[in-house]
Amino acid sequence: MSAPRVGVIGGGQLARMMQPAAINLGIELRVLSATATDSAAQVIPDTIIGSHHDWDAIEAFAQGCDVVTFDHEHVPTEFLEKLIAQGIAVRPGPHALQYAQDKISMREALTQAGIPCPQWKVISKESDLVEFGDTVGWPFVIKTARGGYDGKGVWVVDDLAEAKTVVAEIQAADIRVLAEQLVPFVRELAAQVARSPQGQCVAYPIVQSTQTNGICHEVISPCPDLSDERATQAQEIALRIAAELDVTGMLAVELFDTGSEILVNELAMRPHNSGHWSMDGAITSQFENHLRAVLDWPLGSPAATSPVTVMVNLLGKDLDDLHSAFRHVMARDPGIKVHLYGKAVKPGRKIGHVNVSGENRDDLTARAWHAADYLTGVIDE
Repeated sequence: MSAPRVGVIGGGQLARMMQPAAINLGIELRVLSATATDSAAQVIPDTIIGSHHDWDAIEAFAQGCDVVTFDHEHVPTEFLEKLIAQGIAVRPGPHALQYAQDKISMREALTQAGIPCPQWKVISKESDLVEFGDTVGWPFVIKTARGGYDGKGVWVVDDLAEAKTVVAEIQAADIRVLAEQLVPFVRELAAQVARSPQGQCVAYPIVQSTQTNGICHEVISPCPDLSDERATQAQEIALRIAAELDVTGMLAVELFDTGSEILVNELAMRPHNSGHWSMDGAITSQFENHLRAVLDWPLGSPAATSPVTVMVNLLGKDLDDLHSAFRHVMARDPGIKVHLYGKAVKPGRKIGHVNVSGENRDDLTARAWHAADYLTGVIDE
């Protein structure tokens, strides 16, 4: 049997981190990358240079692929429909991916399915803002329906004047506007599941996610001090969403824990930052299970291999020579696992992450943060 070829649209770090899993499984990866220097293009020999907005590039890239999947959700769904019409498998399909692309469509679908969400409203005119503010109170959150990620396209508005300014800016770009309740959450959680076309599903442990300026910075698996009942509830929410929306591959569900209820914040239909801990802390990483799922192979166990795994993202700062810090980090803590993405260092940019696994959560957290801070130049001892 010839090795299957999986085409990944997008050349970022998520596609890059699929490559080790693909090698181990004997899978050939092909990536459609914007440039030859993107993260995945540096390590995947079968790289096609082109834009995900260019139909001709996507069509040429997809020829010879057994299945096409994604590093991001931004491919126009009409292009994916055309690939399917040519007999090329696309997973997740455009019928599911639309809900990760458009936050209004996502809120409509989840609300109709009875999935718990923050209060929300589509904003088209000033009176909508007034009505929503009267309903949920000020401040509240305004989001672009499309295009936002890592804190971009999200504003917390304190009053009507500020809200009108933000809405005018969004509408000038011909993008729909979503208003959401500012949820008084205790912490943020993430639930990840993998689902195959046959409907097999596996659920990873629920993790706690901490953000810095809207960017995921720390993940602790499993979530500290979360009861089995609430962890099961969060997993069931993710499994229901995967089934309701017919997701194939990895699904990440970002959640607000208010202390009394769990609400869905965002969806991602691909490997996700909240699952990077699984590369060193789970029997089957999210990247391997994503490949298994889109190929409709039996899924691997998502169970943890250690009582606790802590992941800390490396966010770019002033230090751009990360390798100069390796000797200290490796010598000080041989248990630290460092993953770099081959990206140019820019302030606030995700350029890698570190994982550490063991038993004592406080000790692991301190070790992970020391390594991350040393690698990015926050500390020098």
